[in-house]
Amino acid sequence: MHAELIPPAQMQEAEQAAKPLHVKDIARITGWSKGTVYAEIKAGRLDAYRVGQGRGTIRVSRAAFAQYLAERGIPAADLAVAL
Repeated sequence: MHAELIPPAQMQEAEQAAKPLHVKDIARITGWSKGTVYAEIKAGRLDAYRVGQGRGTIRVSRAAFAQYLAERGIPAADLAVAL
């Protein structure tokens, strides 16, 4: 069997790009407060889901965040995140 070796740095980038975003990540990326991000989620403008029991934690898929940016005309290329 032929296995192609992938440098660790590229593997980490690929794994990171697949992970959903936390509210604090979106706040950092956009320069908004966490409260603004929560308000966008509560208003239904930014799709999110809850992980865990009780209050849990909120996650936003990278696809949902990319769609949110596209709908508002915000160029994702200007932000420091791989979508």
